Amino acid sequence: MRQSIILALCAAAGLAACDRSGEAEVERALEDLNVVDETNLNDVFLTVGDPDEAVSYFAKANANDPGRLDLQRGLAKSLIRARRPEDAIAAWQQVVAHEDSESVDDVDLADAYIRANKWDEAAATLNTVPPTYETFKRYRLEAMVADSKQQWDKADSFYETAVGLTTRPAAVYNNWGFSKLTRGEYDGAERMFTDALRHDRTMFTAKNNLVLARGAQRDYTLPVVQMTQVERAQLLHTMALTAIKQNDITIGKAMLSEAIETHPRYFEEAVRALSALEDNVSN
Repeated sequence: MRQSIILALCAAAGLAACDRSGEAEVERALEDLNVVDETNLNDVFLTVGDPDEAVSYFAKANANDPGRLDLQRGLAKSLIRARRPEDAIAAWQQVVAHEDSESVDDVDLADAYIRANKWDEAAATLNTVPPTYETFKRYRLEAMVADSKQQWDKADSFYETAVGLTTRPAAVYNNWGFSKLTRGEYDGAERMFTDALRHDRTMFTAKNNLVLARGAQRDYTLPVVQMTQVERAQLLHTMALTAIKQNDITIGKAMLSEAIETHPRYFEEAVRALSALEDNVSN
């Protein structure tokens, strides 16, 4: 491909001109090609590449070419994908300190703090972001920080704003529902989990949380949602444990037995729970 670029440049400029200035033109063309190739490679590592390999790639790239903001961001994002939030915090701090950093980098630093369970640091970082910077991720994180402080009205406002800024709000509704579940607002939580499943019928976390919300209201019937046989068994198991915690032992025992019968394979967790329950009753 590079040889064809050289020939094209020579044909366009003429042989004599190619002799005099062709090398400079070729070098510039090759530099552009390298940038394109590198950009594509960076994108691969940031999306479909193995997270640990991506960390190694960007760490080496940063060492070879220090000071490049795109490579610093690549390392920080790769550390998040590799589930290394503490290391990601240090990487994002370096990004934020760069003279060309933007508000999106502060939001990503706040995200890393939350993943590391450092809520005060996340709140302080979000407070540095201008109010005019309005993005889905910013408001979703703001809602989570408000939840951590039990500032429920603020959390609701931030969740509502975040929902309006995305075309895929299922995860936001699920977080919002869990927030209401934590507050003891079980009916409101149930509505949020239902909304999450309306946008993503495959989200098992929302299905499980919906069962928890119904069980907390002593409604021990499974919701009418799309589920596989394995999911049905797991949801029955969740419902059974919820019933048992509320001292509805007979119901919980029956649902554990149903979960074991429903599961297409050996359901060790349910078997163990039922065995422990029967042993406790007999003692």
